[in-house]
Amino acid sequence: MNRYLQYGLIAAVAGIAGIAGYFTSQIGDSAGSSTTSTASAGTTEALLALALPDTEGHMQPLAQWRGKVIVANFWATWCPPCRREIPDFSAASRSFGDAPVQFVGLSIDSLDKVKAFKAEFDVPYPLLIASADVLALGPGFGNAAQGLPFTVIIDRQGVARHVKVGTLNQDELERKIRPLIDDKS
Repeated sequence: MNRYLQYGLIAAVAGIAGIAGYFTSQIGDSAGSSTTSTASAGTTEALLALALPDTEGHMQPLAQWRGKVIVANFWATWCPPCRREIPDFSAASRSFGDAPVQFVGLSIDSLDKVKAFKAEFDVPYPLLIASADVLALGPGFGNAAQGLPFTVIIDRQGVARHVKVGTLNQDELERKIRPLIDDKS
């Protein structure tokens, strides 16, 4: 396949995903589409089974954070709503300090762009480099359009408790996470 055609296809797919994410975000923001998850245990296990490279090239298995509340945020540097919510995720991550909470960004993007973004926005949690294939988990979490951003909050027992397609702010994040920190059911 011609190199220019490949680049064109990649740009087209990225543009479509960005537009879908934007409109999904707008719908989610106005409708308050945060939900208690109906994700199957299999979908959550598939997410926790991922091992993806971080910005330093080290493989990071998501399973290493079992036993903590995991806030998995699917995003990309080219996604305007994603860029808008990351400062709130960073602030929420910092506010939990030593609590058993782990934020992790699953970026559908290139390593160089994610590294630059991490440095520019001083993101305090791991940003992992994922392929577009990782978005295939989206429908299992109720994100049939596979729009960005979307966030899955997994409790300390490994159960997806909240899924939000669209942006989350710091207050929303903290309200959803706090009850899960001490819940050991």
